[in-house]
Amino acid sequence: MDPTAFIGIDVSKDHLDVHVHPAGGAFRLARSGDGVAALVARLGPLRPALVALEATGGFEMVAAAALAAAGLPVVVVNPAQVRSFALALGQRAKTDPIDAAVIARFVAATRPPVRRLPDEDTRLLADLVARRRQIVAMIGAERQREKRAPARVRKSIRRLVAALEKELASLDADLDESVRGSPAWRAKEDLLASVPGIGPTIARTLIAELPELGTLDRRRIAALAGLAPWTRQSGRWRGRSFIGGGRASVRAALFVGALVASRWNPVLKAFRDRLVRDGKAKRLALIATARKLLTILNAILRDNTPWQPQNA
Repeated sequence: MDPTAFIGIDVSKDHLDVHVHPAGGAFRLARSGDGVAALVARLGPLRPALVALEATGGFEMVAAAALAAAGLPVVVVNPAQVRSFALALGQRAKTDPIDAAVIARFVAATRPPVRRLPDEDTRLLADLVARRRQIVAMIGAERQREKRAPARVRKSIRRLVAALEKELASLDADLDESVRGSPAWRAKEDLLASVPGIGPTIARTLIAELPELGTLDRRRIAALAGLAPWTRQSGRWRGRSFIGGGRASVRAALFVGALVASRWNPVLKAFRDRLVRDGKAKRLALIATARKLLTILNAILRDNTPWQPQNA
């Protein structure tokens, strides 16, 4: 392996623009089956330290999976971080070849860790979970419209809501079949759902969209979920800490779990009540509860042991 070679790949709908840093070589391939095969053939002999692609709404997954299957160290990086890095370099121009070069320089400077990519089944589960979330949002929006609509319009809204609810039931059946049909996922769901406050929907969201759960330490898993607080300090000035970034859908699911657990989970209820009693704002207490819940879930999957209140 060449520890000095870093590959940046900008993925568009039709093309893969590739840049080799620091050598400076660059080339373009079609984003097709033949193009991905040619990409693997050209990068394989280089054995680079890292190959990086930006997350581009799923366009990057086929190339990333093919490269990982060939034994290359692949990372999928956050486009916002790459763009901020480009601006820090004074690189305001933006073309596909320039973006590929910036991606390569970004990973050379930051050395992001290589994580196992989700397999095809996990990606399908994530798509089903995301579609369920979209339909729930549509049902909620239609019910809000129903409150303000005249009588004749309400009939149309009710017909649409009924159709959406039917589709939601069908998706839930597909999710149940997918998860319960996989022994590994079924075991994970049972472990996660053993925690009061975690139901099937939250458990399946975590399985699909946070596959690293149980494999990382509590700080890194909190960062992935966007629940790790980041501080602001300069000299004697100290600003408020904030959370942000990470995977928004995972964070939303954990907030729902924390709300339920704050009422029905004796350990987390006592934890949240103590924070409020000590003067912590309710919103901040909920964030802390969600972070503690995530830590508990991470430990449960890591140790392959169901919920035990005395160990929480």
